[in-house]
Amino acid sequence: MPKSTSSRTPSSRKPLIYGAGVVIAAALLGFVSYRATAPDHSASPSSSSSSAADVTADPDAGVYPELAKLARRDAGDKLAQGRVDAPVVLIEYADFKCGYCGKFARDTEPALVKKYVENGTLRIEWRNFPIFGAESEAAARAAWAAGQQGRFWQFHRAAYAEGTKEQGFGKDRLKALAQQAGVADLDRFARDTDSSAASAAVGKDQEQGYGIGATSTPSFLINGRPIAGAQPMETFTQAIEEAAEKARNTEDAKGDEDAEGSAK
Repeated sequence: MPKSTSSRTPSSRKPLIYGAGVVIAAALLGFVSYRATAPDHSASPSSSSSSAADVTADPDAGVYPELAKLARRDAGDKLAQGRVDAPVVLIEYADFKCGYCGKFARDTEPALVKKYVENGTLRIEWRNFPIFGAESEAAARAAWAAGQQGRFWQFHRAAYAEGTKEQGFGKDRLKALAQQAGVADLDRFARDTDSSAASAAVGKDQEQGYGIGATSTPSFLINGRPIAGAQPMETFTQAIEEAAEKARNTEDAKGDEDAEGSAK
């Protein structure tokens, strides 16, 4: 799948201000993101896995504390799943019209939820990052609106079902997806979809994605480690395991320091 430019103009993108290390991370994510969705690789989403795996192989190199701070860990976040205090947070920047995002949603994400979210290791936080035009933006607002009634992940599953994006995301289709997702109040859903609050929420996520250098979808951060593209399960497993181990070691070290301080 070729990368796409957003319907928003470059002048409307306001890069986030981070440390010098994140400038490097942003450039890296942008490069890998392009490689992950460049035309030469479009026949096989996993064909770019070596580039993403190579740049994220070292447990410390390629991890940026400033990016890790983008995890909201908000108990009221309706576009997130998993414990707020999970040691690992995966942030996903994605578009409902993106075929690679659909592949991740169908083939990889459910396995990550079962293996890591359910046991409290992982939290997944969604960021709407519509880059394929007006229908992408409409689907993003609709997903946010479904979330206001506690049905974001059900809408997410319906929107990423095989063959769904080919049917488009017009107003009637979005309503049908909301109904399929079990959204109770469809009138409220329609109002929320068209609201300024939905536009603001989507815009905030979108600007954050541009700010870290994401140029295509899906793009991910795992405790501050950038990963781009619908990589194989093993790429995510390795990154999550390494992040969890690092978090455990940090917690153990803190515990030892506290114990030493108490003993003095």
